[in-house]
Amino acid sequence: MNLDELRNRLTSLDKKIIEIIGERQSIVSEIGKYKQQVGRATRDYERESAVLNMAKNNAIKVGIDPKLAEEVLQLLIRSSLTNQERARVQAEGKGDGRKVLVIGGAGKMGRWFVDFFNSQGFITFIADKNLENDAQSFSDWRDAGIDYDVIVIATPIEVSASILIELAEMNPAGLIFDIGSLKTPLRDGLNAMIESNCLITSIHPMFGPGTELLSGRHLIFVDVGNKTATEKAKELFGSTMVKQLDMDIDNHDRLIAYVLGLSHALNIAFFTALADSGEAAPKLAKLSSTTFDAQLIVSEAVASDSPELYFEIQKLNEYGIEPLNALCASANQIRDVVINNDKKGFVELMEKGKEYLATRT
Repeated sequence: MNLDELRNRLTSLDKKIIEIIGERQSIVSEIGKYKQQVGRATRDYERESAVLNMAKNNAIKVGIDPKLAEEVLQLLIRSSLTNQERARVQAEGKGDGRKVLVIGGAGKMGRWFVDFFNSQGFITFIADKNLENDAQSFSDWRDAGIDYDVIVIATPIEVSASILIELAEMNPAGLIFDIGSLKTPLRDGLNAMIESNCLITSIHPMFGPGTELLSGRHLIFVDVGNKTATEKAKELFGSTMVKQLDMDIDNHDRLIAYVLGLSHALNIAFFTALADSGEAAPKLAKLSSTTFDAQLIVSEAVASDSPELYFEIQKLNEYGIEPLNALCASANQIRDVVINNDKKGFVELMEKGKEYLATRT
């Protein structure tokens, strides 16, 4: 065969692959419906493991890299789970025409919640300074009123704090929750809501606005004094596969100081050091390594995100300075053992880190 004939054969096979994937997705949809009918969980880890092992074994038999086969099946499984989760959310939706207001709904995470509530059958209204007033949008949240079954506050942390205080005076009857990355800066507003007997709770989605599949993701619920509100908020996500975690305000912010604050600071320090080094980025790219490339990917994501949000996470957290001090101390430790030619000390740092990371599982 000549090159054109070979390419035509390849195109024909590619079309068949797409057709087979379509047939597979159709079967997956039927499986999802059956699971809903009999009350079985959407995700079956034992079945996934069996499918992946089968793929790797078959790949070896036909001379394909088993890693490639595993990656393809993992992608298909993830797509299937996403479709099943969406279908379940729609089928078990809690909306039934109830009304929800998302304050900050034109922002990235605000838009995620707008889409989520729409999928559940809520009538969704948006209040955002970047929108014009119309039947379901308001440029000022105060113009939207308080007659809603759910009010979500998806604004910057300091803005959320002032909104909570104002809402407490208006005393809405529906469920209210913020989605802030920090909770201690909201303490006064949350307490004011409790004192007004509002149905208030606080949540923190540990995922970004591009998230489609909630399986394996975490959603933190911070009970601020109204257990009923927290339970009602949890019910909204009951049809998803998200992992629900409970925390109090102080534990939340203390841990977030490391989970977000430290990781952000580390990446900011990394790309700041590169930017200030005087080394040209194209030259460094030619000498890239596995570790360097992996760090670049994370750092690029951090650098592309909102500087204002990241500053809030660093500055407004009552527990934020401790991990920054720890980061500086750690960098100094590394510098000192290198300057002093302390091989033993360097090895000890590596071993200590290895032992600590082994305790995560």
